[in-house]
Amino acid sequence: MTARYAVTDPASGRTLRAYPTATDDELGTAVTAADAAYRAWRRRTVAERAGHLREAARVFRRERERLAAIATREMGKPTAQALAEVDLVAAIFAHYADRGPAVLADHRIDTSPGEAVVRTAPVGVVLGIMPWNYPYYQVARLSAPNLLLGNTVLLKPAPACPESAEAFDAVLAEAGFPAGAHTRIHATEAQIADLIARPEVQGVSLTGSERAGRAVAAAAGAAGKKVVLELGGSDPFIVLADADLDAAVEAAVFGRMQNAGQACTASKRFIVLDEVYDRFTTAFAAGVNRLTVGDPSDDVDMGPLSSEAAARRVVEQVDDALAHGARALVGGRRLERPGAFVEPTVLVDVPASARAYREEIFGPVAVVHRVHSVDEAIDLANDTPYGLGSVVFGADRGALERVIAELDVGMVAVNGPSVTQPDTPFGGVKASGIGRELGDHGLREFANHKLVRTLG
Repeated sequence: MTARYAVTDPASGRTLRAYPTATDDELGTAVTAADAAYRAWRRRTVAERAGHLREAARVFRRERERLAAIATREMGKPTAQALAEVDLVAAIFAHYADRGPAVLADHRIDTSPGEAVVRTAPVGVVLGIMPWNYPYYQVARLSAPNLLLGNTVLLKPAPACPESAEAFDAVLAEAGFPAGAHTRIHATEAQIADLIARPEVQGVSLTGSERAGRAVAAAAGAAGKKVVLELGGSDPFIVLADADLDAAVEAAVFGRMQNAGQACTASKRFIVLDEVYDRFTTAFAAGVNRLTVGDPSDDVDMGPLSSEAAARRVVEQVDDALAHGARALVGGRRLERPGAFVEPTVLVDVPASARAYREEIFGPVAVVHRVHSVDEAIDLANDTPYGLGSVVFGADRGALERVIAELDVGMVAVNGPSVTQPDTPFGGVKASGIGRELGDHGLREFANHKLVRTLG
């Protein structure tokens, strides 16, 4: 398969710019350069490397409007949301510049005889395979910690987002990162398997589909390389009988419809106790119905989906649910205008026979389920191959703690929407992936935890 790297505006369907796919020789040169850069980069002190991260944060903040405009035309992200993404990237680089050196400090072990120290060291070149839905943030959560650690990064951007990746590299170059420290590669799927097998590549991080994750994990396993995988999610949003409904509805609208619902950690299945189901569902549908949809460069809540193919898939899933007896309280159709626009949608009475009951819907569609007990809520929440994020609203601490303990997920947000911060780990279990990004955990994933034992 040959990837076509191009910027296609999903609001109009027009292709604005195309980029060439790399040749095998060009990829070989990129790997060699990244490995050579690693040999020099690892010798710099952590404090020196942190200085470059801090400068990158400054440049991201200065260039936020220009960078945000690129994301808006690449994948249809409304301007305000694109600006927030660039701000988050700056915060990630600043966080690791400030916090990272302490995390990487030697850790002494109280042992006898002699002395023991665990030293955190880099491992080499890390290959990152990126998605399109957060074209700056997804890159930053891999690149910032690894560059601080002393690794170098080969970055394969999503074929739909080459311009943002180009802009990201330009920021790092201005911040003083040496040539080869962060290298963009326009590779095909077939070339990726060959890259993973290269001895210079010591780890692979992928954010993407479950299918892509399995293929990368198989290639990495055959080559004996470590992987971090952030895959799909079908995140539950549980509303207990004593929940603050106003707060729950506000969080539900934000958590499902932000970024046009195109987020792995977007709340996708709303599981509501019978006592508050009617009130919650009515208010939720009203909140979704108030969202404005239009040109993402305008002041709107939601733009188009990332591509025509993405819009078609979401509508097919909705149509299938309706054909199986589900009801759309709001939306359910394509918008009658050019571009990949889909109405924000709330589905109820979705039967188990419908695709929307189990499949991840990567778009602005919420599925609301009625349950009659906390046990039923937990069972339904866990009835999915995924286990990424989750949200639970309620007042009784005992009931909340029980739900938290029994949810098979990597992250739980309590009485608020699922949000990302630089200092908290991100990742899941089951088919949602392996490993963690962000926080101290993300800094340690592609590291050599080297034991130094002194006996005399």
